[in-house]
Amino acid sequence: MALIHPTALVDPAAELADDVSVGAYTLIGPEVVIGAGTRVGPHCVIEGRTTIGRNNEIFQFASLGAAPQDKKYAGEPTELHIGDGNTIREFCTFNRGTAQDVGITRMGDDNWVMAYVHIAHDVQLGSKTILANNATLAGHVHVGDWVIVGGLTGVHQFVKIGAHAMIGFATALAQDVPPFMMVDGNPASTRGFNIEGLRRRGFSRERIAQVKQMHKLIFREGLTMDAAKAQIAALRGGTDAEGDADIALMLDFLERAKRGIVR
Repeated sequence: MALIHPTALVDPAAELADDVSVGAYTLIGPEVVIGAGTRVGPHCVIEGRTTIGRNNEIFQFASLGAAPQDKKYAGEPTELHIGDGNTIREFCTFNRGTAQDVGITRMGDDNWVMAYVHIAHDVQLGSKTILANNATLAGHVHVGDWVIVGGLTGVHQFVKIGAHAMIGFATALAQDVPPFMMVDGNPASTRGFNIEGLRRRGFSRERIAQVKQMHKLIFREGLTMDAAKAQIAALRGGTDAEGDADIALMLDFLERAKRGIVR
């Protein structure tokens, strides 16, 4: 049997793995599914069609799976999916999706989410990200793997943040951020690329040099976006085989960027 505090209210229809623990005064609704090894702290509310994977740690006062804060929402059976190995700190709020998008708000694996973070409807959050205190992701935001979002940062609806990017403290982000870039400010500006993060993740010198060159082509050479993309594509075939994957990641992101990129 799951380890449920006697003051917690867990609907009999909820599906909890045998070793899930639930703290005092927590409420869990009938459509919730929670995987093995997950710990839910006291005074949490988990509701709606919410699926939580294995080995997550959810701290006190979190609200997960509430209806989206969208005036168009009319009670459709939308969902929240949370992967494995995530840490979700105090007072976080994650909302379900909407019928106007894919209908599912998603979080990947091994994310570190600090206190008071808001993840709005239809957000697609990758894996191994860090969201610092009070970061706010508005509806339909997409965040790639390994992204760091600084505290008190606000991300506008529909913004896309590419993998390995870093967003500085108290940034107002209203445009897309290409992979690997480092952005901060209000209005936001690209300050460079996330060299320290790439080093920590084991990128070779050759891969880092190639990312540096992509940054230069996009932001420092005065090229049109089409010209920059053509020159980035010409970088393929370098000495590090993983470099071509980095180029493909960048080109795919630039092709899909719809709000313009942070300059």
